[in-house]
Amino acid sequence: MKLFVKFIVIPSRMTWGTWLNDPGLCLLKVFAHSPDSIIWIIIACMNVYFTASIVGKKQHLKNYLKIIDILKKKGYKIQSDHIINKEEKDIRLESKDKRLAFHNQLEKWISRANFMVVEASFPSISVGYEISLALHYRKPVLILYSENDPPSLFAYHNNQYIVCEQYSLDSLSGIIVDFVNYIQGTADSRFIFFVTPQIAAFLDQMALKHKVPKSVYLRTILQREMAKDTSKK
Repeated sequence: MKLFVKFIVIPSRMTWGTWLNDPGLCLLKVFAHSPDSIIWIIIACMNVYFTASIVGKKQHLKNYLKIIDILKKKGYKIQSDHIINKEEKDIRLESKDKRLAFHNQLEKWISRANFMVVEASFPSISVGYEISLALHYRKPVLILYSENDPPSLFAYHNNQYIVCEQYSLDSLSGIIVDFVNYIQGTADSRFIFFVTPQIAAFLDQMALKHKVPKSVYLRTILQREMAKDTSKK
């Protein structure tokens, strides 16, 4: 995982808390100091906003927790308690003021996140609204679904910030890694191309059969062809 390391010099009379407001702060240490200033080492990690249908937890909680666990193991800070620790009845009993306060907090979480991960197997209008908010703030969004057809409003949306992928528990980690590499710009090269529904269906089938993301399956084919071409020269 890539960490963002900053060396900051601030007046010694000021505390880092009053000087810095960084939602991605993971670690802060004093590196050196003099009577007039202190050098701080700030190590910041990526913030991830996770969302999914609260009603859908009855069917998909295992998948929600798996996604969160993968992200945490990669060292990311995850905002997910508002989904995992809340029940449908809690929302119904909330007052208007509490709902407004939560909406304001929601906007802060999304605006401060580096990217959003959505488990969209269970349809939800509120999740769709959260995705729209993320796109408003130009946040990359990974939309995941485990069964049936992809979310109709976003799967075929021509937006550079949206990636929509079908997953299994086996392919999930690879999909997330590919997505993070993409948004960090660490992938070698990326381009968009259009395929027929038949090709798309075959690609889904092969990716599921080999238990790898579609991008990995295509990359493997290209690497195999490159090796063949090299051997002929």
